[in-house]
Amino acid sequence: MSSERAIVHVIDDDEALRDSLTFLLRAADIEVMSYSSAAAFLDALPLKGLTCIITDVRMPGLTGIDLLRRVKELGIEVPVIVITGHGDVPLAVEAMRFGAIDFLEKPFDDEILLQSVQAALRQQAGVAKRQSERAEIEGRLATLSPRERDVLGGLIAGRANKQIAFDLGISPRTVEIYRANLMDKMQAGSLSDLVRMALIIGMLGGE
Repeated sequence: MSSERAIVHVIDDDEALRDSLTFLLRAADIEVMSYSSAAAFLDALPLKGLTCIITDVRMPGLTGIDLLRRVKELGIEVPVIVITGHGDVPLAVEAMRFGAIDFLEKPFDDEILLQSVQAALRQQAGVAKRQSERAEIEGRLATLSPRERDVLGGLIAGRANKQIAFDLGISPRTVEIYRANLMDKMQAGSLSDLVRMALIIGMLGGE
């Protein structure tokens, strides 16, 4: 994947490890910001662009687990890779319960770390794309009149025009007009397009 504008946030109290990770990631054309503590990282929020976090699980003050809790509380959708020392697998498992997507035991292979970072950035790119798509669909939905929304609800529930007309107390011809208008406003080429959009924004209980 292209790592253009990608930023990896490295959080570790070990300066030598921070420097090593920074060199490795920049050699792979990935920008890096490093922090000596979780508190320093939290002070630098909000995050911008395509990003992921690499954090040690054991740090003075706020630990990697504490950081994961805080990120979750703040509603920040960002992939987190946890670095653990020998014998810290139980902590790594706990970290994954709090949302970490991967953990690497020291000493780890450089190539394995890069693969994990690239996978995290691909995941984050997917999240950003879905968020953008959802916002775009919600913007189109906001342009619909109340009656057009009623017809939309009937369509995505699988009702025929005549049933929608009966339910709303209007003529089938009027339903056809509303349907044509809402299809245009939603930029939908077919009923399946409408259903897909409804799933994306949660109108059908989907994502």
